[in-house]
Amino acid sequence: MHDVRTVRAPSMPRLAAASLAGTAIEFYDFFVYGTAAALILGPLFFPTFSPLAGTLAAFATFGVGFVARPLGSVLFGHIGDRHGRRPVLVVSLLVTGASTVAVGCVPTYDRIGVAAPLLLLVLRFLQGLGLGGEWGGAVLLTAEHAPAERRGLWSSFPQVGPAVGFVLANGVVLVLSATLTEAQFAQWGWRVPFWAAGILAVLGLWLRSSLPESPRFLEIDDRARVPLAEVARDHWRLVLLTAGALSVGYAIFYAVTTWSLAYGTERLGVSRTVMLTCIMAAVVVKGSLTPLAAMLGDRFGRRPLCLVGCAAAALWMFPMVALLATGAPLPMFLGFLGALVAFVTMFAVIAAYLPELYEPRVRCTGAAVGYNLGGVLGGALTPIVATALAERSGRVPWGVGAYLTGIALLSLGCFALLPETRPAPVATAQPAMD
Repeated sequence: MHDVRTVRAPSMPRLAAASLAGTAIEFYDFFVYGTAAALILGPLFFPTFSPLAGTLAAFATFGVGFVARPLGSVLFGHIGDRHGRRPVLVVSLLVTGASTVAVGCVPTYDRIGVAAPLLLLVLRFLQGLGLGGEWGGAVLLTAEHAPAERRGLWSSFPQVGPAVGFVLANGVVLVLSATLTEAQFAQWGWRVPFWAAGILAVLGLWLRSSLPESPRFLEIDDRARVPLAEVARDHWRLVLLTAGALSVGYAIFYAVTTWSLAYGTERLGVSRTVMLTCIMAAVVVKGSLTPLAAMLGDRFGRRPLCLVGCAAAALWMFPMVALLATGAPLPMFLGFLGALVAFVTMFAVIAAYLPELYEPRVRCTGAAVGYNLGGVLGGALTPIVATALAERSGRVPWGVGAYLTGIALLSLGCFALLPETRPAPVATAQPAMD
């Protein structure tokens, strides 16, 4: 039996702010690669390919990060369920930060040949490994400190982190694009956002150094010896349903932020600055709406908001691609905004919903594995599939709209099979589906 230690509870605003900042930094690292893959990595690391094939190859290295995320959730989930949520936050940040800085130091294909893209693959894998552990640790540390009646609200702050990280990553790229020539950006400017990750990682480690361990974790007397084995044996159906349910959120987000960036600049001839500005503006609104949607989840339940968000996504994907195809800033922004509002309606409550579905002894592994498997289904494949479908379409990429609508309907079905959890206390909630 483990001794239950008395831990001085931090104020929820301070804990939420620290979780948000750390998550923002880790997602900055992850997103800056996606932006670079859409804009510059193809010709630098795959110069012997055609422009389309180079973009697809760059997106393939982007997708490796998603494949690594479930492995990271297994590795760090084991640490989180056996040794505590707090160690996960520190180690995952170190892994992601170091690999991101290293990407900025990789010589291009003209310097070291095929070793260049191979190094990208390895470093992108390490990025995904670290991020796979980040989400579970940050969300659980916040959710397990929060009062049950406001768990959705406080748990939503780590979910704001991806929006902040995206705006930071793309803001740096936008400034560099506006101030450097194309030659300067291709020669060294694209590396600057990756180097900046080192400064952000140090800041994140400082913010997380004083966070206390989760009181719910310290109350667990019988900790799982092999959390993954228990999850696979007792909760496999729940993991598969949550992965399928969350895939639409990843598909929407990376269709907007990664695929559309490449499509707009390469296919429509829209300037990099205009595309980044439209996407960033929509992401800022999305991030601002996250706490509001989470409060609605506390009031009306997690599952109803997820169902509404999925239905809205299914209805909006065709209008979104039609608005994108105009190449005009305002219609593109409105298309992106509608998609991200549907996204945030679901994902604002996920940080409370997933932990409530799993019992405490395997919560870090179960919630993180389900969350990151959804990333493989929705995030890794979407830029690749959408790029291939758009190439065979006319000016309006209806095939991409059909693909995204299909994922939304799949996720809607999965959410329909999941139970409601509010207002079950997070310390005692039992998985409804074993």
